[in-house]
Amino acid sequence: MTNNASDTNYRPLAGPEELGLFQQLSYVLDHEVEDDLTTGRRIPEWMWVALRGDRVLARLSWWTGAKGEAPEALDFFDVDDSLPPAERHAIGLRLLETATAAVVPAGTERPEYGRFLPGDWREEPAAREVVETRLNIVAASGATPLVERLRLEWRPGTPLPQASTRLTFRPATDREELVSLMTLVVEGSLDEHTRAELLTMSPRESAELMYEEEFERYRTPRAWWRIAELREGGGPVGFVIPARNSYNPIIAYIGVLPAHRGHGYIDDILAEGTRVLAEQDVPRIRAATDLPNVPMAAAFARAGYVVFERAINMVWK
Repeated sequence: MTNNASDTNYRPLAGPEELGLFQQLSYVLDHEVEDDLTTGRRIPEWMWVALRGDRVLARLSWWTGAKGEAPEALDFFDVDDSLPPAERHAIGLRLLETATAAVVPAGTERPEYGRFLPGDWREEPAAREVVETRLNIVAASGATPLVERLRLEWRPGTPLPQASTRLTFRPATDREELVSLMTLVVEGSLDEHTRAELLTMSPRESAELMYEEEFERYRTPRAWWRIAELREGGGPVGFVIPARNSYNPIIAYIGVLPAHRGHGYIDDILAEGTRVLAEQDVPRIRAATDLPNVPMAAAFARAGYVVFERAINMVWK
């Protein structure tokens, strides 16, 4: 694994004791890594560095949602930005390809790459260079952009919207009720991850996959999950999933059934989900939506959420 031309060594971490080595380079998720190692969401074998002596020139890491599962996302990828552009590109690409060959079984789909970005990254030349350097290296390995997302946050002290006068809310009856409603919502979805899934699976399969891979992992009360119904007994209008993932309270999912879209019910449903979490005295509520999903972004803004970051996702097809 040694690059004789540059005397650069490409290897995984020997163990958690090398976390300090890994953190010679920096990224906004650095504060989560120690706990991720403790809980098994990361393992040293997934955390790779490109070294010249004791100096880290590049690093990357995969992540998974639960201990013992396969890597789900490549969420760290950094290069030393003081290197000449051609050198950091070559080192970053070799690290990415070497580590992928060792971690991702041949013939299997490579986990998606995701990076959090400053909200104004396109307007700030220094931030733009950092972002584009990494995205260009990942693209050189064969990945293509999937979507750019807004990362949003509701903060304590922000006025809560008034309770809905049009809808009532109740917990979901069971898994089947929620999956059935999700099946209706994913049809015509503006979410790029969902649209990509629907190229290879049915709406029902997409809904079941989302429930199994995301909702079932949440350890917060399922009584928080809300089904929205018309007051006059017209049946379900939509639903919202307030929860807490491994890091933050979140609006995990929100949707309005196709038959009820265009009436502004998204505001009522989002307000209810926000109130559920705000009543738990949380330090913040996080959410995300695709940049092209203008109606959802507008609903978050009306509810008092602010954009604090963006994210870009890239995939290998």
